[in-house]
Amino acid sequence: MPLVGGKYRQELAQTAQALSQRGKGLLAADESTGTIGKRFDSIKVENNESNRRDYRELLFTTKGWGQYCSGVILYDETLHQKAADGTPFTELLKKEGVISGIKLDKGVVPIPGTEGETSTQGLDGLAQRCADYYSKGVRFAKWRAVLNINKSSPSQLGITENAHTLARYAAICQENGLVPIVEPEVLMDGEHSLEDCIEATQSVLAGVVKALHDHHIFLEGCVLKPNMVTPGQGHASYKTTSAQEVARATVTVLQRTIPPAIPGIFFLSGGQSEEEASRNLNAINALEAAKPWALSFSYGRALQKSALSAWGGKKENLQAGQDAFAQRAKANSEAQLGKYAVSL
Repeated sequence: MPLVGGKYRQELAQTAQALSQRGKGLLAADESTGTIGKRFDSIKVENNESNRRDYRELLFTTKGWGQYCSGVILYDETLHQKAADGTPFTELLKKEGVISGIKLDKGVVPIPGTEGETSTQGLDGLAQRCADYYSKGVRFAKWRAVLNINKSSPSQLGITENAHTLARYAAICQENGLVPIVEPEVLMDGEHSLEDCIEATQSVLAGVVKALHDHHIFLEGCVLKPNMVTPGQGHASYKTTSAQEVARATVTVLQRTIPPAIPGIFFLSGGQSEEEASRNLNAINALEAAKPWALSFSYGRALQKSALSAWGGKKENLQAGQDAFAQRAKANSEAQLGKYAVSL
């Protein structure tokens, strides 16, 4: 059977390789209106369109940030916004050499017959949405599946359902010229051990890869966004597990499951602090082991928290916010190279 992607296959491979450049990662700026409202609440800033636009402009006009980030995942509103001088955000990104991506999923819904497991919705009309976004200059997309670790999860039903949906999304993206970011997130929430996370993440990734094969996905034009393998944040060992232990567990799981044909693996931060996310990424890249993929970052809060706090919604703090963003982007760029000087 032919792989999906058709006339776009060469372009898909080129885009995936461009996203997976050494020393670069992805800025996840795709927070929904509700989610960014929670971030704004923490700095006492009103959640309105003007403030959301101002904050995105702060990020996208930071000098030189394109040397650290190859792409940015946008929310639909942000894709259509303009800077204060009238320049479309997509043009700002293009000038910085940053590839525009888009969030495509429409959130999760319960899977009947399970104990709280979920599946991601948004497949209806997806082909047309992909085609529309491609016409607007978008070249990659993101779809998030969410899985928990507990006594009953992830179940085989939960794994199979989410793997199938991720693969269907990936196929529709590739048929319309978009590189799919396949994001099966095994949450850090819970009291599971590192060994529990190894087992669960391995099962989830194996299921996802099988579904990608079953759906004839062009792997060279696809990238992955998984969780790092860590104990649950409620487990006694969470704070004592070293970055090196996280790195060894994470790379081992990837070696067992992910084909070398996939060019890039971009870890989500999953609730880690900025420093934790940089330290763990650095350890993963510094680890002496077979790693045939680019191992990088696709961070939201772990790239933005300091910038958001420094800005505080005040125009006079624009430079402070940009300096904080540039500092975290540089730190994670160094971590992608295994050269980050870890802060104490």
